[in-house]
Amino acid sequence: MLPIDAAAHSSRWRRRHPVDKAVLGLGLTLLAISLPPWPGAALVLLSALVVLLGPAGVPGRRLWRAYRVPLGFCVTGALTLLVQVGGPGGFVSLADDGPVRAGELLLRTSAASLGVLLFAFTTPMSDLLPRLVRAGVPAPVVDVALVTYRMSFLLLDSMRRIREAQAARLGHTGRAAEWRSLAGLGATAFVRAFDRATRLQAGLAGRGYDGTLRVLVPEARVSVRFTAASCALLATLAALTLVLERPLT
Repeated sequence: MLPIDAAAHSSRWRRRHPVDKAVLGLGLTLLAISLPPWPGAALVLLSALVVLLGPAGVPGRRLWRAYRVPLGFCVTGALTLLVQVGGPGGFVSLADDGPVRAGELLLRTSAASLGVLLFAFTTPMSDLLPRLVRAGVPAPVVDVALVTYRMSFLLLDSMRRIREAQAARLGHTGRAAEWRSLAGLGATAFVRAFDRATRLQAGLAGRGYDGTLRVLVPEARVSVRFTAASCALLATLAALTLVLERPLT
């Protein structure tokens, strides 16, 4: 199980309905995208951090491990706005409004990423996917997502075991050995993935699969109080942004 999935299953909000957490997490993401970067996205980023580390109870180290990957993409995308190609300054030169635009983009994307992580750190996929059928998503699409979700963990576990076996046989002692081990890892994982898919298909056919995977979904109700508090927070952030809005200079 991936660390973010393990955190979602042990979250304080594990028993809350996904709608409650979607209103808050995805609402913060929408605000980060739609409000002015300063101070709107900055307020969203700060609020998401407070909720993640406070009421949601996400450990700071685990949050950083998951956040640093999208943050790296955010920084990389912002750096490209610092320069321009062509113009009187030469083939490549500093953009006139580069730092401002880069700062605005970094604020928007980093805040939006935290909003998505808030939902991901508190909502296991096993709770979300089965409920999508009730929301109107076709059942075959949800079934494919469920099987892919499950098979991903099995494949990652197989790859981990293969690498441990290769390391025990001195398969990582040199560059040539590393390349041979990598090729063997890819070939073995490819064969095992097809083998597991074949066995899964045979198992479903033997159990009378009729096109729908029926799974148990934990009982949960939408909390009116939690949803109202989330909407109040979102409205407060929007109002503060309109009051405190200033150009980022």
